[in-house]
Amino acid sequence: MRRSLVLTVIGDDKPGIVEQLADQVLAAGGNWEESRMARLAGKFAGILRVSVDADRAEALTTKLTTTDPALRVVVEGAGDGAERPLRTLRLELVGNDHPGIIRDISRVLAQNGVNIEELETDITSAPMSGETLFRARASVRTPPSLTLEWLRSRLEALAGELMVDLTLDDSEASIDATGS
Repeated sequence: MRRSLVLTVIGDDKPGIVEQLADQVLAAGGNWEESRMARLAGKFAGILRVSVDADRAEALTTKLTTTDPALRVVVEGAGDGAERPLRTLRLELVGNDHPGIIRDISRVLAQNGVNIEELETDITSAPMSGETLFRARASVRTPPSLTLEWLRSRLEALAGELMVDLTLDDSEASIDATGS
């Protein structure tokens, strides 16, 4: 029987981290199934899901968490995979950067049972003015009882208060580096 494990990884960025993890997963007979990884402020950070034979899961966990003291790895057993029926929406926002944007948006989403499944944010300079712009792209899942129109009106009202442009659509497309 196979078991899914979810790993979070963080450490100083250097070449070979992904190879080191992949070697350990393969050596245990595991399969690298999905991941999200990035370099942020000189750190390598990632989350990944692997599957491995249940009788090898503990040995893989030990190997992953003890091989490199400069790399912190946390291993958790994956959930049962049973999901509620939800609709995926895509949320994008851009505006002058200021503290609290994500807190305020995520509060409205959480209060309405909306789950943030993917979130990508960055800060850039506005092309003409050079002002600091905050951009966020998210894939969110809503309960079936929540209408797109109601959630959109709620978020657009908040966007007005935050002075950001916000779009919410029914696209099933996943987030990618181009933001499309």
